[in-house]
Amino acid sequence: MPFADIKQYRTAHAGWRSTVSARAGLVAALLFYMAFSPCYAQDRFVVSSTNFRDGGQVAATQVFNQDSCTGSNRSPQLTWRNAPAGTRSYAVTLFDPDASSRGWWHWAVANLPARVNSLPENASASGALGKLGAIEARNDFGGEGYGGPCPPPGKPHRYIVTVYALKVDKLALVSGRPATMFEHEIEDATLGSAKLTVTYRR
Repeated sequence: MPFADIKQYRTAHAGWRSTVSARAGLVAALLFYMAFSPCYAQDRFVVSSTNFRDGGQVAATQVFNQDSCTGSNRSPQLTWRNAPAGTRSYAVTLFDPDASSRGWWHWAVANLPARVNSLPENASASGALGKLGAIEARNDFGGEGYGGPCPPPGKPHRYIVTVYALKVDKLALVSGRPATMFEHEIEDATLGSAKLTVTYRR
């Protein structure tokens, strides 16, 4: 390659490297801005519990109290934060995906006001949900409200607690309807959700 061509190639290559470097710096600066600017920084919608630790095991206090299960059947304490903008109400469910082919609904609550960001332990049986204007579904045990874990003896089952942020004030439901109906209405109105998963075995 002639010397003049070599010089031209090196100059072009250096310019290309400079352009790539400048673009990389611009992208890095933009990502930094998005991460820390109030316009872009958004904490994740999360749920926590004093009774349930994500990945932990269910205590006897929250276990079902009929048939061969001898727990206290108290619904868990829950707290959630960082709901999406536009949230007008909340719903809560507890579902076992490992029970049979369709899973098992243990709890479904809807029409929790947007001002609420926590539920006390035993909110289902104590009447606390009713005072908030919330409604509860019929669980797969056949009762209205909370029915705790009670899997067949053997392998552990997972129990998924989900708090849904909804875009409506109230769902077109009444207490005592099947949890599957609640699920359908909740999914149609969901802005976002927060989950935690616990396990239990007998």
